[in-house]
Amino acid sequence: MSTAGLDAVTADEQAVRLRRFDYDDAWALGCRMREAAAVHGLPLVIGIVHGDQRAFHAALPGSYPENDHWLTRKFGSAKRYGRSSMGVLEFFVATGRDFDTQSHLPTEQFAAAGGVVPIIVTGVGIVGYVGVSGLPHRDDHAFVMEQLRAFAAVA
Repeated sequence: MSTAGLDAVTADEQAVRLRRFDYDDAWALGCRMREAAAVHGLPLVIGIVHGDQRAFHAALPGSYPENDHWLTRKFGSAKRYGRSSMGVLEFFVATGRDFDTQSHLPTEQFAAAGGVVPIIVTGVGIVGYVGVSGLPHRDDHAFVMEQLRAFAAVA
């Protein structure tokens, strides 16, 4: 089994550390993400969770209620495993297992697909998660990472 995908996602997960992250930061990051998605005409649902509370949510034109459901399921997997939802998928792929059948988690609550990334504060750890749904899952992951990196550069 190749671990190239898992290694790349693990590097993404470790690449961004914030000095702090509170509700105002969640709003700022969410607005930044919404603006970037709108400029590019991306049909995304965007969500940010701070602790266990949804701190930001937006649905852009072209998104569907199903995107909300997918985002909730990806948040569930990321929180359960303490890593990105793409990292959960790549871990199962790298170990030759199927998430839907071998995680023993209900698929209506958990999904292993790209799009949700942990928000990590230096010296604290994971304080929340940021995610999107609406594009192919690898593109969802790439969009979140791009936006999180840009936010960390100015935060």
